[in-house]
Amino acid sequence: MSESPYCSYGNKIYFICGVSGSGKSTIGQALSDILAIPFYDGDDFHPADNVAKMKSGLPLDDTDRKGWLQAMNQFILKTESGLIIACSALKEMYRIQLSEDIERQIHWIFLDGSFDLIYKRITSRTHHFMPPSLLHSQFEILDIPEYAIRCDINNTVEQIIDTIIKESKS
Repeated sequence: MSESPYCSYGNKIYFICGVSGSGKSTIGQALSDILAIPFYDGDDFHPADNVAKMKSGLPLDDTDRKGWLQAMNQFILKTESGLIIACSALKEMYRIQLSEDIERQIHWIFLDGSFDLIYKRITSRTHHFMPPSLLHSQFEILDIPEYAIRCDINNTVEQIIDTIIKESKS
């Protein structure tokens, strides 16, 4: 049996970040399928109060996000294998909270796209709790990480995955 060409990726942490509707879950799952590393959607870590607030059309603030970020961080610290997590991580302070005490290599992947393209995606999707009206608030607080692997969401999923793999080989 031959060894997977991706075996060196197994203990790394990949955060797929960007505003809602940028394709975090799609890219995270595709990367998981290729690297054979478990994928988790950050939305699943939101407490019920956060989901209810967003469903009602109210944006989350830093206080709302604190417990959510801590829950993901604690999950990562308790997990010895590599992980891929889709999480908006809109501000630098959120990325610091997410990575606190993590001693494994972390790759930040930022999915970059225009407001118009992402708004169009959000209005066409179903079964998501965040209404399109909150997208503007996410762009307002977005602090694009300069150190992230930056991927243009106009590219295909395959092109984005290729970029992530090439740029995370270290």
